[in-house]
Amino acid sequence: MKITGLRCAVIGKHPTLRITTDEGISGYSQIESSKASYIKSHVMFYEDKIVGHDPTDVERVVQRIRRLGSFKPWGSSVSAIEMALWDIAGKSAGLPVYKLLGGKVRDKVRCYNGNVRIPMHGNEPQHYAENMAKMKELPQKFSIIKQGVAFHSGMPTEQPNFFYGENRAHAHHLNRGTLTPKGFNHLLSCIDAMLEVCGDDVELALDCGPGMMLPDAIRLAKAVEGKNVAWLEDMLTGDYVPYTLAQNYREVTQSTSTRIHTGEQIYLRQNFVELIEKRCLDVVGPDPCDVGGIAELKWIAEYADLHDILMAPHGTIDGLFGLAALVQVGATMPNNYIAFEYPTGDPGWWYDIVDGLPDPIVVNSYVDVLERPGIGIDFRIDAAKKYLSDEDKTFFD
Repeated sequence: MKITGLRCAVIGKHPTLRITTDEGISGYSQIESSKASYIKSHVMFYEDKIVGHDPTDVERVVQRIRRLGSFKPWGSSVSAIEMALWDIAGKSAGLPVYKLLGGKVRDKVRCYNGNVRIPMHGNEPQHYAENMAKMKELPQKFSIIKQGVAFHSGMPTEQPNFFYGENRAHAHHLNRGTLTPKGFNHLLSCIDAMLEVCGDDVELALDCGPGMMLPDAIRLAKAVEGKNVAWLEDMLTGDYVPYTLAQNYREVTQSTSTRIHTGEQIYLRQNFVELIEKRCLDVVGPDPCDVGGIAELKWIAEYADLHDILMAPHGTIDGLFGLAALVQVGATMPNNYIAFEYPTGDPGWWYDIVDGLPDPIVVNSYVDVLERPGIGIDFRIDAAKKYLSDEDKTFFD
């Protein structure tokens, strides 16, 4: 079998990849929607480097392009290509991808809510509490709910005198600075309000940055010790920051019993070695569509397990093919696995153009392992074609 082409279309909000072959088998994957405005040309950069090669030799093909990626957002193209290759390999073998990754160790995979969002109308503790109550009642009954706070929220822009420094509002978290006493106390009040709603039924994960300074990160971690906090995520570096500052994370982690989490922006296993070997974190959270793919994610999970570090993969590989990929690799991970961040289809008609997902998808925070060959789902092509833009009309041809 040989690869004959690589295509990328934005379907709804989701950049979607298709790798075609001379045997008529196609592999699909997706990239997070926030990259839709610029990622297509970057994906197509790799086409001539993979065409003509056997897609079932996944590692051999990816070795041709892996060195050309980088930290988020520039690892997404390589990662998505890797995931689409696994889809082809599974379909060719007549097996679900988890079988090719070593076999499943669980029949259902736990996920957490970081993406099924409910608009929050205000920035005071009561608003956070009300929002958490609504998310707690979602039909999926998520056992972990993640909420953005500090520099991963509206606090720096909407809360007066929240931190010292110039306010530079931006989707990619440009704000960074020392919290004022007023800002720090507001942050704690909002966290406590959510914890009261969570009780013992739901763990509260907190996405905190990037942007916090090291002393504030230590103060926050100590302030929530002993409380029902699943982890503190990306306090110092993280989303769209092209470095890790492992030693700074180690100082936070070694100072507290609160779990410290990072990793979503990091590309490739090599960039996790120091974080893991020096115990700079308690929970590692790579995104399979930024780290280099699902095999890369599993390698990191195995290495973290050797060091008693937990695994909670980031999941804004938006879309249902991203969800299916996380279920496949999540089924194979060792016992350090906690949960993956649940991706969604947007707009809602995405659920009408794919086959293979259970209904309902999530039951009590778990997704049953998908047993179809490949990634576990596939397009209803006739239904999907009507949602293609004029620019992408040939995507399924």
